Amino acid sequence: TSITIGTNGNPIISYSDDTNGNLKVAACTNATCTTSTTTTIDSVGSVGYYTSITIGTNGNPIISYSDSTNGDLKVAACTNATCTTSTNTTIDSPGNVGDYTSITIGTNGNPIISYNDLTNGDLKVAACNNPTCAGATEVDRSTKTIIDSTGSVGYHTSMTIGTNGTPIISYNDFTNFNLKVISPWWMVGGR
Repeated sequence: TSITIGTNGNPIISYSDDTNGNLKVAACTNATCTTSTTTTIDSVGSVGYYTSITIGTNGNPIISYSDSTNGDLKVAACTNATCTTSTNTTIDSPGNVGDYTSITIGTNGNPIISYNDLTNGDLKVAACNNPTCAGATEVDRSTKTIIDSTGSVGYHTSMTIGTNGTPIISYNDFTNFNLKVISPWWMVGGR
């Protein structure tokens, strides 16, 4: 699961429905989330694992997640504040990629996603070309960057933007059983 606060001040949660293999969103109807509206966002194959949610510059949630059936990294850009509908885009697909995602918004207003490339054991970052990560330009390999490839790395990523505008990523180095932090200085603004 992943949680953030929507523009209405209420929590919004992305999560995997493991029984049905779906990505779902629960949009709370009050600040303490005693009631919510639940929507299935993606139900094609076994999807919704390693989900991460944030609020985009348009005020709508945007969610990164793993498509386990195809081994892909995907993004669901919600079309409204409660995420009852979305545009779903495959961001990275060669091999088994997209586990342990974390999404944030860069200083340029576009989402940035950290994730694990399980096939190669790498930590990768995808910098979206627009605020909704949608369109043909998002599947261009040039938007994906290998950040660390020494050993088997990139597990359990978490990312935020530093005061200098550069992403800061924490992650697990599985080979050495270490916690690592990296700030790719060349990605100021998300690119």
